[in-house]
Amino acid sequence: MKHACTPGALLLAILMMSSTGHGQDELPVLEGPYLGQTPPGLTPEVFAPGVISTNGWEYGVVFAPGMKELYWIREVNAGTEPEQQFIVYEQKEGKWRPRVIGERRGTPTLSTDGKTMFFGRSYKERTTEGWSEPKRLGPDFEDIRIMRVTASDSGTIVMDEAKNNSVLRYSRLIDGKREAPKPLPREINTGQWNAHPFIAPDESYIIWDGQRDSDVRNADLFISFKEPDGAWGEAIKFGDSVNTPSSEFAAFVTPDGQYLFFNRNMGPDNTDSFWVDAKVIEDLRPEQ
Repeated sequence: MKHACTPGALLLAILMMSSTGHGQDELPVLEGPYLGQTPPGLTPEVFAPGVISTNGWEYGVVFAPGMKELYWIREVNAGTEPEQQFIVYEQKEGKWRPRVIGERRGTPTLSTDGKTMFFGRSYKERTTEGWSEPKRLGPDFEDIRIMRVTASDSGTIVMDEAKNNSVLRYSRLIDGKREAPKPLPREINTGQWNAHPFIAPDESYIIWDGQRDSDVRNADLFISFKEPDGAWGEAIKFGDSVNTPSSEFAAFVTPDGQYLFFNRNMGPDNTDSFWVDAKVIEDLRPEQ
């Protein structure tokens, strides 16, 4: 991974450079929870317009446990020398400050304790000096083109694969060892392009995006709740306030459980991050 090592002003200038939406103006000073943004209600809203969500391509906003770090990926120099950057906003002394970590290497997510960062088949562990060198999940995972991994409190991970007839899989930690990945049931693995799963910390539900009953490539968000007997319930499609004729994908629930984040295609070469009150999840939960 290429690390940014330029000091102060130059590093900030690198962060602000983009062919669409960032320009040369200084980013605003950000203070308060969620980068100082006004929380949404039950209708999704663009997250941090002009800062995180711009006229260009951004993807995969995730907060770390403790809500003091926000990671995401964006493209810069789209019209000349396109590059996807991995960026973190860190809250220190009440203010959020951006830092370019380096070039994109996979789709980053974090374990629920914040000690592990996953990048597909690789992961890093948090140390007193930062993040460790990349490690591999193991030989059982090498033949799967994993894009995204998320983990529960117990260490169970769910993952996708980069292909049309993709299968979402899970792997548990048993006596400290990770088992070989197993496919999730048909309630989840139906249709095409099933991808970008998010498993609830308590494993009570899984959210993912996929294509069902449509000849047009268009990702929608679905959820399956775990039933009292431990089986996964039938997939439920999120409503029209979340799913639109555009593609919605890569959902993530904040570690405090307050908000659902996801990406939406807004036009050619433009993907924005949206957020909505996590009550939209509970409104879909079947009555027992």
